[in-house]
Amino acid sequence: MLDESDIRERLPHRGDMLLLTRVLEWERGTSIVAEVDVSADAFWVEGHFPGNPVMPGVLIAEAVAQAAALLVVMGAEELGGHEMYLVGLDRYRIRRPVVPGETLKIAVRLERQRKTFCTFDGEAWVGEERVAEGRWLAALGTKEGA
Repeated sequence: MLDESDIRERLPHRGDMLLLTRVLEWERGTSIVAEVDVSADAFWVEGHFPGNPVMPGVLIAEAVAQAAALLVVMGAEELGGHEMYLVGLDRYRIRRPVVPGETLKIAVRLERQRKTFCTFDGEAWVGEERVAEGRWLAALGTKEGA
């Protein structure tokens, strides 16, 4: 549905911090499914951990947050001048390590939206195995210079 260049048009993340590779499914105001190709040349591979690279759990959480932001901004073009900011995680759990060469599949569901605050339930999978889950809290903020 969307490739990395389409995602880049909608999210402010650049360089290594744009984690999403593609969007597979999107239902306005409801849910999104995206993927991250976990690359052997990712910036964290050399140091986390040398000889046994494991994707940092905080980057898995960030990838889910980016998918959540896409879910909202793709459904609300009137949000020009605004961006989504992660403000909290609840009940976030990592079930198993993610390593280079795997594809991380992310599923996010919008649970609640009130004015500028949103709550999302998210999961990350490798194949049929759930690797992370939790609840993400985000807020709309004004872009600098907007």
